[in-house]
Amino acid sequence: MFAELAHNAYGCDQAGLIYGYRFTDGAPPQPVDSTEALAWLAKGEHADGFLWLHFNFAHAACEKWLKQQMHLPEEFYESLSEGSRSTRIEHSDDWLLAVINDVIFAFDIAQSEISTLRVAANARLLVTGRVKPLRSIDKLRASVKRGDAFRSPLALLVHLLRDQADVLERIVRETSRRVDTVEDRLLQQRIESNRADLGSLRRVLVRLQRLLAPEPAALFRLLSRPPIWGHADDVQEFRQATEEFAVVLNDLSALLERIKLLQEEIAAMVSERTDRTIYTLTVVTVLALPINIVAGFFGMNVGGIPLSDHPHGFWVLVFIVATGTAAAGWWAFRRRPD
Repeated sequence: MFAELAHNAYGCDQAGLIYGYRFTDGAPPQPVDSTEALAWLAKGEHADGFLWLHFNFAHAACEKWLKQQMHLPEEFYESLSEGSRSTRIEHSDDWLLAVINDVIFAFDIAQSEISTLRVAANARLLVTGRVKPLRSIDKLRASVKRGDAFRSPLALLVHLLRDQADVLERIVRETSRRVDTVEDRLLQQRIESNRADLGSLRRVLVRLQRLLAPEPAALFRLLSRPPIWGHADDVQEFRQATEEFAVVLNDLSALLERIKLLQEEIAAMVSERTDRTIYTLTVVTVLALPINIVAGFFGMNVGGIPLSDHPHGFWVLVFIVATGTAAAGWWAFRRRPD
């Protein structure tokens, strides 16, 4: 556990700031540290542009530094202490507060981990924080480092949602490819390892759906009352990003339904194979019944055993046993299901 905490805290300064950027019109984003961020905030309304600060909440001093140096809404700190992972986006005065679930940076389909991103945004500042590295945040940082232009913190948030949808779409695409492989093996009547593979994939997708499904509803509620400091173009892009995210979630639901149908098909095939095995054992038992009956009678150590002195007694018994076995086989196969 100590090694994991040390890994999560790696790469941030004494305030828990992983990285920060200052955005101004007509200039590429400039990296800032916690000291430069405080100096920019001290200028108040005279400061140009806006800031994006991304924190590591696994750092021991991060929450204390935020409370002492930054005037964020109290609801933001309450969400940190309560540990709720429920997706929500809400207004708090001039602030926009969000709790967004996302996959971690080292995401694997077989062992999925999902972490929570806390967001606080207003017209001049975007504050994000997480405990574990997240895939969508890393994609957003790559876009910022490339020099992409952003008009406002809302534009950054929109880009983050698009990146989240892209990550989820990649997961759905990769899972769909694996399901195609399972389906091909199923058509070849190879069902030994398919059940475990489909069960693992379904557990991962159900977990993703449970955590991410409330997000489009929260985003659409926000669109009904967008922040007043957001640009009209950003609000329109926000709407498009929400619709794209909803489409990806629908694809995830369709993939879940497909996995469920394949699991039912595998269960039917296993049941049919079991029925055939039981039927074969039943037929063997029925075919051996005349032999066992005759052997039981002639194995009795008593007097009066028929055909004991007959010169062709052995062949008579063979004929009787063969006839009885043929009759039992005809009866069994006549009743064989299709």
